[in-house]
Amino acid sequence: MNDYMDKFLGLLEGDQYGILRIFSIVFAALLLDFIQKRILKKLYQRLQSTRTQWDDALVHALQTPLTLLIWIIGFSLCLDVMKLPASSEMRLVGVIVSITWVLIRFISFAETNILYQHEVAGKPLDRTTASAISQLLRSTILITATLVALQSLGFNISAILAFGGIGGIAIGFAAKDLLANFFGGMMLYLDRPFAIGDWVRSSDREIEGTVEKIGWRTTVVRTFDKRPLYVPNSVFASISVENPSRMTHRRIYETIGVRYDDISVMADIIGEVKRMLMAHPDIDQSQTMIVNFNSFAPSSLDFFIYTFTRTTDWIEYHEVKQDVLLKVSEIINAHQAEIAFPTSTLHIPDEIKFNQIPQK
Repeated sequence: MNDYMDKFLGLLEGDQYGILRIFSIVFAALLLDFIQKRILKKLYQRLQSTRTQWDDALVHALQTPLTLLIWIIGFSLCLDVMKLPASSEMRLVGVIVSITWVLIRFISFAETNILYQHEVAGKPLDRTTASAISQLLRSTILITATLVALQSLGFNISAILAFGGIGGIAIGFAAKDLLANFFGGMMLYLDRPFAIGDWVRSSDREIEGTVEKIGWRTTVVRTFDKRPLYVPNSVFASISVENPSRMTHRRIYETIGVRYDDISVMADIIGEVKRMLMAHPDIDQSQTMIVNFNSFAPSSLDFFIYTFTRTTDWIEYHEVKQDVLLKVSEIINAHQAEIAFPTSTLHIPDEIKFNQIPQK
């Protein structure tokens, strides 16, 4: 840094033409950056109205990296004027970094645009697959850009790759948990037991909530009390996971008891409840439906309802279940019967007489 400052101060003292060239380069960089920002801004606004998802994502991805590239090239030209080393290497690395940044931003913006347009069109894509593909592409671009930059700076890539092969064994032992999580994430992307937005739960680890993100190391599950739960991907290889979001129906399974005094109308109640369920618009008639007298309970005659709703939405399901139970109550009341509740009956034989306690 001291050498650079000495060169610049010496240039200020003796080379007025060099100073003019440096200021010209800086002014040209400012002007070029201003022009490209105006052009890209107007172009982006115009391309947003097109149906193609790629053009506006590409223009949006170019904006900031192009500014960086202009200033890196301008700074390296200033170094050339000052006859300082490393100007060509700086330009080369700046070009590689800018191109890499553009590609990464383009992948991210394109992913967002594609998902949004498919949701608007009513044909949503699988966010999990889209996220996996975008992460894989970004990782590939970063690794390739790093190797190209090292090769351009004069490093021996073959030696680096050979060292990576030998050191990979040691790193594998040292970071086995990290690798287990990485391959666990790969299995989640390939097997797809759940996707982003699904409701999952596991009784093995007390995991329950909505999947927010599937990363290479952890999966983020938002619990129902809105707390984020970070689960290592390797955990899912050793536990059972239930995905209620992929259920086709929701089940109503309820046992209802009536009094022993109402046994004479039990058959009529069961028949009318079954007819009510068969006529209910929110009950799927193609699924199993059972309404039967079940048992002589200690204080009630129990019959059960076993049927499935058409909806899988949690809130709508409870609305349908409430309507069914209220209609069952109306049917029982219509037959002059009552829903039983726990009772005890005490029988006292007539021959038992209470002795009168003598008064003192």
